[in-house]
Amino acid sequence: MLKPFLAACALALIPPAAIAACASDAEIAAFVDSYLAKTPAQALSPGGSMEDALCSQAKLSTALEPHMGPVIGYKAGLTSKPAQERFGAMEPVRGLLYQNVMLEDGATLDAPWGAIPMMEADLVLVVADAGINAATTPEEALAHISVIRPFIELPDLTLAKGQPFTPETITAMGVGTRLGVLGAPVPVEDPAAMARMLEEMSVTMHDAAGGVLVQAPGRAVLGNPVNAVLWLRSKGVVFKPGDLISVGSFGPLFPPQAGKGGVSVTYDGLPGNPVVQVFFKE
Repeated sequence: MLKPFLAACALALIPPAAIAACASDAEIAAFVDSYLAKTPAQALSPGGSMEDALCSQAKLSTALEPHMGPVIGYKAGLTSKPAQERFGAMEPVRGLLYQNVMLEDGATLDAPWGAIPMMEADLVLVVADAGINAATTPEEALAHISVIRPFIELPDLTLAKGQPFTPETITAMGVGTRLGVLGAPVPVEDPAAMARMLEEMSVTMHDAAGGVLVQAPGRAVLGNPVNAVLWLRSKGVVFKPGDLISVGSFGPLFPPQAGKGGVSVTYDGLPGNPVVQVFFKE
């Protein structure tokens, strides 16, 4: 009896990160079941390293693709200061975008659309060619972006009450990808001018009654939203033509009730001051 007791004591002294690993097949299957049922899930890779989290994310992606469609791009999450402060992050996190999550401007949704549905003001960049992988500045990156699309992301925080929300568990679950609404494309005709506009634009999210939920400058996302591209590249992401890149939230996340039946996001300072909107059934 002494040896098992001593072994248990020794195990208890090992930091959780040292014994954590990529999520098991059973853990992935249980998470997918919860995700599809829109019920709160258990965290993947709790206490693990970021390497563990990315391993879990890759396994989860394989399991979700039959339901969510193929991966069509990447997302940077926790790219604004409020988002990082909320989850105790020192830098952004990365996730994936799937074909079936993308809705068009003016979509109407039943709420809730997830276990813990949220909404945020975001922006999507569409990759024109692989030259973006050699870019070192926002202006250089924009030379390889075909269009910019307004984007309301509708993420799902997913995790059950009491589960740890850390950069690692957020990464492991794919950074909350659930749905998103894409606005009309804005062509990138002058990369230098567009880089300035993206930094200086004012992003405003209104609820259905016209109240302001978020108002932030473009620079609220990493100094310039295109820096999300450079950050993803620094983490080893290699882009291909047609990839979508979600740059992350320009402010806090809100539950759907805050939208009072829907929200719109305006990008004042981009060509045409584009707007994207989504409606929620009451």
